[in-house]
Amino acid sequence: MNSRLFKLNRLIFTILTLFILSEVHAKPPELTPKEAHKKAEEILKAHVTYKELTPELSGRIVQNFLEELDPTKTYLTEKEIITWINPSDELKNQLTEDFNKKSFTAFEEIYSVMVRAIERRNQLEEKILKREPPKAGKSSEFKDLSWAKSEEELEERLLTIRGFQLDAADKLNLETQDQFFQRVTKRRLSREQEILQNKGKEAQKKQLLAYYLKAFTAALDNHTAYFTPTEANQFMAQVQQRFFGIGAQLKDNLNGFTIVRLIEGGPALRDGTIKAEDRIIAVNHEPVVGMYIGDVIERIHGPKGTKVHLTFLRDHKDREASEKYEVEIVRDEIVLKETRFSSESIPFGDGVIAHIHLYSFYQDSNDSSASDVKKAIEEIMQNHKLYGVILDLRNNGGGILLQAPEVTGNFIQKGIVVSIKDNNGNLQHLRNFNATPTWEGPLVVLTNKISASAAEIVAGSLQDYGRALLVGDETTFGKGTHQLFTLESAHTGKANPQGEYKVTRGLYYTVSGKSPQFNGTKVDITVPGVFSQAEIGESYSKYPLENDEVSPNFVDNLNDIHPFHRNKMMRVYKQGRQEKVDLYAPYLETLKKNSTERIAANKNYQTFIQELSKKDDSESEPQELYGQSDLQLEEATAIMKDLIFLTQSSQLQQKAS
Repeated sequence: MNSRLFKLNRLIFTILTLFILSEVHAKPPELTPKEAHKKAEEILKAHVTYKELTPELSGRIVQNFLEELDPTKTYLTEKEIITWINPSDELKNQLTEDFNKKSFTAFEEIYSVMVRAIERRNQLEEKILKREPPKAGKSSEFKDLSWAKSEEELEERLLTIRGFQLDAADKLNLETQDQFFQRVTKRRLSREQEILQNKGKEAQKKQLLAYYLKAFTAALDNHTAYFTPTEANQFMAQVQQRFFGIGAQLKDNLNGFTIVRLIEGGPALRDGTIKAEDRIIAVNHEPVVGMYIGDVIERIHGPKGTKVHLTFLRDHKDREASEKYEVEIVRDEIVLKETRFSSESIPFGDGVIAHIHLYSFYQDSNDSSASDVKKAIEEIMQNHKLYGVILDLRNNGGGILLQAPEVTGNFIQKGIVVSIKDNNGNLQHLRNFNATPTWEGPLVVLTNKISASAAEIVAGSLQDYGRALLVGDETTFGKGTHQLFTLESAHTGKANPQGEYKVTRGLYYTVSGKSPQFNGTKVDITVPGVFSQAEIGESYSKYPLENDEVSPNFVDNLNDIHPFHRNKMMRVYKQGRQEKVDLYAPYLETLKKNSTERIAANKNYQTFIQELSKKDDSESEPQELYGQSDLQLEEATAIMKDLIFLTQSSQLQQKAS
């Protein structure tokens, strides 16, 4: 992602989509106070740190609950929620006692305040339509907002937001203003309806409990979370980069849901009838115009092999009326390969350097991140003389933990890759059992501040063994915790109607015994990228868990294996073990020096770095002098070329001597 795109995305997120908090909106989970209490108790039992609800946690929960209801602080005023903004010790104790009694009285009271605030908000929207909005200022004005002190201040805040929206819509030429504000209003009303639930008291109570569980899990740590059934399925689809449906990307165009893209290999593309720009107006004969896009997607998705009936409109330039047609499609598994993995060969001398970009860690019945990496390297080696591999883990937020040792096993012999300590202090090791790496030559791992979880495991352990040189942003994200997710990865869309959760069970450690938790993994050579100056990472989270270390595990005696199996395993495991090596230390200072000089001499790179330092300055125009180039990858490639040259020179000298 280049800097201009990053800044535009940030601008859009800050101003245009201030009200777009989730693409998921559906009926509330089937929760009762008893069931919500039971789910919270299950989470506490499994959590690495918190085993019971304390007054401190109760204070966090009530504050989080306010943020869940009104995250943009554009509904509630300080005066009406002052009791809960900074809860007293007495209130915290009362909330704890109420929880133990399966009572949520205080949260019901807050919810009723929010219901009234929604009515007021709609009145204020009518008022600001008659007023001239101020000229847009800086988006940083809306960072770390406090609650509006009065209804008048709230009105001025909404007017200012409208000014931002008008300004941004004009600058970005997204669409006509009428269409744009219809879209913004629709999303706001959809969000409000999620709370109001058509004023049905029972449905509101269920939704309230869902918000409570979200606030509850967020109070424990940054990665423990509660999901509604729809959110749970979407989360799993995001992790696996697969789902079950027709294979089409949609856009809400108010008069239907336009097909933006047909996904390769999907049934919509195979059908041959459906084209990009066609509009879905009904699903299974039920009209969907005006619905929230999350509801429409949920109706289209479904188990593999089942049918869905879609009604389309197709506009023709040479006709006044749109053509209506209907299609019945058999749903299938859709794998988003372009968001999982990519590879390319970069010419170098009489051969190539392989650039393997792994966007997530995934595994299904057909493919996995480890097998795709292996296959890509082997194909390049068959067709070219391979001199080096750049494993690109930028923007990789993790995924299936068990894939971390498998991916690492493409580059090392047998050995421990990651150690996991659970909520009872037990240590378990995940190992690579493959004695023959796919690639044993020069290896650079490229990371940035978004690289997290399994990506940090792979980068950290390859660095620990001395097998790879780490290049990129100074540190990675810093997520060194592992979670249990109650929805299984093999699941095909049958989430618990009461919702699912993921809970932090413990920390993980690379083979050196260090955890990336909070601190991240430090690179060997810093090469700034788009996110290098961004305030991103575990250290910026609300309630981060502390860092921890265990003893190094380069010598593996299989102590975590039951004695009955240990001796048998050791006989096959002891041969072909990965030793700690120091492949790159002789060249590190030269590589650093060369990289620093190249970056300093590169005018485009210097302009890029200067732009990164302009934090939250929405009035400065993004520079385009560095064009569309991936400067971070280009420099990583230059470092790899230096490394290959230095390695070859050293080998020639050793032969000569």
